Amino acid sequence: MTHNLTWFAIFRLAIVQACLGGIVVLTTSTLNRIMVVELALPALIPGGLVAWHYAVQFLRPRMGFAADQGHRITYWIIGGMAILALGGFLAALATVWMMMAHSSGMILACVAFSLIGIGVSCSGTSLLVLLAKHVDDERRAPAATVVWVTMIAGFVITAAVSGRLLDPYSPERLLQISAGVSVIAFLIACVAISGVEPRAGSNSVIAVQATISDKTKRSFIAQLKLVWAEPAARQFTIFIFLSMLAYNAQDLILEPFAGIVFQLTPGQTTSLSGLQHAGVLSGMIVVALVCSHFGRRFLGAKLTRLSVWTVWGCVASAIAMFGLVLASQSGGAWPLRANVFLLGVANGAFSIAAISSMMKLARDGQTGREGTRMGLWGAAQAIAFGMGGALGAGLSDLARVLFQSSASAYGMVFAVEVVLFIWSAMIAARIGGSVTNELPDTKFNQQSNHDSATHLGLTTNTVKI
Repeated sequence: MTHNLTWFAIFRLAIVQACLGGIVVLTTSTLNRIMVVELALPALIPGGLVAWHYAVQFLRPRMGFAADQGHRITYWIIGGMAILALGGFLAALATVWMMMAHSSGMILACVAFSLIGIGVSCSGTSLLVLLAKHVDDERRAPAATVVWVTMIAGFVITAAVSGRLLDPYSPERLLQISAGVSVIAFLIACVAISGVEPRAGSNSVIAVQATISDKTKRSFIAQLKLVWAEPAARQFTIFIFLSMLAYNAQDLILEPFAGIVFQLTPGQTTSLSGLQHAGVLSGMIVVALVCSHFGRRFLGAKLTRLSVWTVWGCVASAIAMFGLVLASQSGGAWPLRANVFLLGVANGAFSIAAISSMMKLARDGQTGREGTRMGLWGAAQAIAFGMGGALGAGLSDLARVLFQSSASAYGMVFAVEVVLFIWSAMIAARIGGSVTNELPDTKFNQQSNHDSATHLGLTTNTVKI
């Protein structure tokens, strides 16, 4: 029998995620601003560093694989947070160093953002694996919402406090704040994670260890091939990549779009982004409530299935994005604020449903591969996020050259995102139809057993799901 986490334990994991987010937001937003404004560097430099930290997260499957080998996940989370904290401080030090020696500062920045990517991969993936293995079905959507809302709260609190302390700006003050945030976040994370993971003698850990062959323990590539051979895991990886690409492609162009086409001031466009984030949180909370035990009692099982909210969240996102296509041609007559809020709600609904489905699929497949699956999906998300901003900005620049019209350029990018969201919904529908209704005695598990027998030389009777 699996040891399931209590709500208090889930909240403690959410605190760890908030600490992770607090360090990351300081490096991806505050340092970005200082490089561009105070140091007068091209925006391409901080943008490239952020993209690099996403690229490093190719390591996520390898980090997840370590959790599948029966190692204590807690140590991977703490180790990842230590690497992340060091990377966060070195990123601030590199920013200050660029003022005196640009080349050596850039080298240190590359090292720092590499450490940030490694730290996020290690701690973030391991935390998701812990949630996937030890959160029961009825708590998955609410648990995912608690973790992500708490992470966003970590963003907000860190940005607000550090922003206030950073004025008036000085290099020394930046280093002090960065060191303080890194150390405090690391210590809080260590306290929060302590004692949450089931001990090695629990039934859940023994079950995982019993299903892992010595050959799989020795070979990460073999394990990754087995996961990729699972139809549901492969399709879900593609879904994560496409949906997150669509989700993030408008991130860098929404405010410029509102400023150029609707003539909004910088303050008004910032408020518009805040409205979108409020919509995202609202969508997450709605799905958490509907898909909880409380929601199932009143709405029934059909309307509270995660697959339903994943599919229709993508469809609603496509509709809201098509509204922005129309807005690009309508100008000031379009209800832009309402459109952006609805886009946020739809994005929040599908994303939290997808995260909850990710946790479910990770545990419902072949036992002993949960971490590798979560790592693969986390890598797909990171790559999509890294590409999304560049795709949106690059396509808008290209379209502006082709169409000689900013409004038409933005409209074309939004239209591409509509297609991506519809494509994502189609894939999600296939995954939901072929897997959700069949678990736990599914073709998915039967195929996994067959794959294990084929690749590892085992019979299906030796593998217990």
